[in-house]
Amino acid sequence: MTDSESERQQQGFLVRGRVHGVGFRWWTHRQASALGLWGTVQNRPDGTVEIHAAGDVETLAAFAAELAVGPAMARVEGVEGFRPDGGLPTHFEII
Repeated sequence: MTDSESERQQQGFLVRGRVHGVGFRWWTHRQASALGLWGTVQNRPDGTVEIHAAGDVETLAAFAAELAVGPAMARVEGVEGFRPDGGLPTHFEII
């Protein structure tokens, strides 16, 4: 295992606020892809957006900061982190 592989980790994010119908998933996909992260983003029936991401610690922290702001049309009220279980795709996808 290389040093860069050992620094990779998975992180889940649950984003609350006005995050449905405002392009949040597409924006998240663009941000994550630009940062070189892989994982998934999906709307949940309760009005939140769930994100599973993997990458190095510093990049995940930068991504979390971007999620807290969100795209222009969104109103993020909170971002909760959690440990996802299971594997992730080798790219970032919207599900």
